[in-house]
Amino acid sequence: MKSLQQQTEAKINEGRQKNPDFMKIVDDIIEQAKVFQQGNSAIDLGQKAPDFSLPNSNGQSISLIDLLQQGPVVVTFYRGSWCPYCNLQLRALQARLADIQALGSQLVAISPQVPDGSMTKDEMNNLDFFVLSDQDAKVASQYGVAWEVPAFLSQHMRVDRKLDLEAINNGNGSVLPIPATFVIDRDGVVTWRYVDVDYRTRSEPDDIIEALKKLT
Repeated sequence: MKSLQQQTEAKINEGRQKNPDFMKIVDDIIEQAKVFQQGNSAIDLGQKAPDFSLPNSNGQSISLIDLLQQGPVVVTFYRGSWCPYCNLQLRALQARLADIQALGSQLVAISPQVPDGSMTKDEMNNLDFFVLSDQDAKVASQYGVAWEVPAFLSQHMRVDRKLDLEAINNGNGSVLPIPATFVIDRDGVVTWRYVDVDYRTRSEPDDIIEALKKLT
């Protein structure tokens, strides 16, 4: 089975072939974000993870503090079910979920989409972890991974992809999370993290599992 990195690289190459001009502009935007060190304010190793209480697709409130009573928690931020790179990531995490749970840990995926629109019914049926809605990007901001969407990308999604992020995210389409993953121990402390402003790259499930093993 291909690693998540191999899958995402294939998706990036596919995009470069289909729309090289657009991908070049994305490359420039990502490079600029790195120059300005966007994402550097994300909570760091050894810091206490901010608590949160967010709704799942059924409107049930799920809190970090309650999950930590059962063991370590993996928290991953993703842009939404409309993002092909996010879907690759979620499927890769689902494929390794048994290994994550075997280490006494739970997985939580957070996006700014409204609870009843974060994923389709079929997609939800294929995921066995928590998918939560951070509509106002408040939790993403607390974790230091909220990102103001550049106007070019907003226009691309609205015009070329017919995506109305304002509707999808309940009026807050200008802010998306930087794809980031945090491993949080039972004391609520961040022991491992992956933060990259390039939304086309994601943490590898194997690396998450290795980080969890160090907690056992």
